[in-house]
Amino acid sequence: MATPSIYIDGQEGTTGLRIRTMLEQRQDLELLLVPAAERKNIGARSGFLNQADLVILCLPDEAATEALELIDNPATRVIDTSTIRRIHPGWVYGLPELGPEQREAIVKADRVANCGCYPVGFTLAVRPLIQAGLLDPGAQLTSNAISGYSGGGRKMIEAYAQAPRPERNNDAALPLSLYSLGESHKHVPEMQQFGLLEHPPLFVPSVAHTYCGMLVSTPLTTAHGIKADTTPQQIHAVWQACYQDDPFVHPIPPTENEQALREGKFLDPSECNFTNRVELFVFGDAAGNLLLVGRLDNLGKGASGNAVQCLNLMLGFDEQTGLST
Repeated sequence: MATPSIYIDGQEGTTGLRIRTMLEQRQDLELLLVPAAERKNIGARSGFLNQADLVILCLPDEAATEALELIDNPATRVIDTSTIRRIHPGWVYGLPELGPEQREAIVKADRVANCGCYPVGFTLAVRPLIQAGLLDPGAQLTSNAISGYSGGGRKMIEAYAQAPRPERNNDAALPLSLYSLGESHKHVPEMQQFGLLEHPPLFVPSVAHTYCGMLVSTPLTTAHGIKADTTPQQIHAVWQACYQDDPFVHPIPPTENEQALREGKFLDPSECNFTNRVELFVFGDAAGNLLLVGRLDNLGKGASGNAVQCLNLMLGFDEQTGLST
């Protein structure tokens, strides 16, 4: 069997560079790299796009669309990490943990839309509860999330990583900030569709002064559609049954929550960094209020790592190849 060839269009961007770093270490595939001087040469890129067995597009939405138009080889398979094809009916959504049928669809697909980072922590927490009848699909959910600044791409990285300001005690150049205020975030459509919700969630993202890492929290009360008297232990049991065969999803038992907290109080966003792992937590208080939290690396399971996982499935490798749990 010939060694499959991979071309990353956008190999110098944040997502592309992480993928390139992971694939360069492997001997079971051939990584095609466009020379630096030719990166913006349409003819050179077109050659690589049509030569590769599998292409990973690590480009902004418009540029990814333009790259797809350059592909005329029917044998070229594509993973697109941009936003706009994630709910497109002609593309398979690239989140294998949605179930065995989703994983098999990725295996057979010619066109896979890599999932967004925030939807991983939201969808994997919420979807099984709706499937199990614990959560009303008609509920109006709210989700609050925090991401490392690498999620904003090169411009945001430069803005946050510039020289520290002394008055901020050598902290990053910019503070934690909310964004997408007064507008719908681009990830909301996939959160609704693959979270099995009838209504789009109210999503409030923020960017932190840390390079990578992510926490996605979703509060649940009976007013938010959770079945009365649902306990953290019940939710963990649903997750455990759902993800028992998924190597990258780690539901944390409620009895171990305190061990995961720094100083017994703080849930850090960075504990899954440089892995393809997503951890699911459920916290509950004495009043019966519940909080679901997904923790992951926004560049790992939220982007590059997940793309490599899909690549492995599409090319017939073990899906854990080259990835850390």
